Amino acid sequence: MAKKTKEENPQTMKSVEETLTKTEQFLEENYKSLLIGLGTVVVIIGLFWLGKLYLNKRNNEAQSQMYQAQKYLESDSLKLALNGDGNYLGFLDIAKEYKRTNAGNLARYCAGICYLHLGNYQDAIDYLNKYKKKDQVIGSLALGATGDAYVELGNTDKGLSKYLEAADYANNSFNAPLFLMKAAELYEQSGKFSDALKLYEKIKDDYPESSEGATIDKYIARAKLLAK
Repeated sequence: MAKKTKEENPQTMKSVEETLTKTEQFLEENYKSLLIGLGTVVVIIGLFWLGKLYLNKRNNEAQSQMYQAQKYLESDSLKLALNGDGNYLGFLDIAKEYKRTNAGNLARYCAGICYLHLGNYQDAIDYLNKYKKKDQVIGSLALGATGDAYVELGNTDKGLSKYLEAADYANNSFNAPLFLMKAAELYEQSGKFSDALKLYEKIKDDYPESSEGATIDKYIARAKLLAK
């Protein structure tokens, strides 16, 4: 016996037709607005990619300029590294002309290091503070170098703060124990041997394989003796 074909509900069909009609009406009434909205999205995406391509191009230009400046920095020709040699830009001009690029950002860090070694400590602080930290190693070095500059200016409290911040930011066995040692030394200089002891013990516990960790026992012994 043949199965009965299920009859369609007229009310359901009417509802579907009404929904389709409303959708068509909405599209007709908002056609221009939808096109404008879609066009705006396309333009925004296009501008984003054009901007990214432009910044990549500028970053490549800055990197080619920085090569010579970095060579000068490595050879302690600090003024040439900062100001350039007439053929290649120095870190100062790279940081200014390519400020929105990663290379321009790195140039700010390098300029700060140059000023630190030249003894221009406030200029060093200014440029190191402008550097946007994007890397744990260089970021911690920038904070530590800022601490060095503050200590050279006689502001040991600020220097101590920067050393502790650098150690915390680094959180690795390469940089962290170095800055913990510097902070501990400042504590000792101010007679805060218990605070210094805590940092020495932290190095021993957290970074025993570091070069600082290899000799930390003698610092712990001395701090314990002086803390009494």
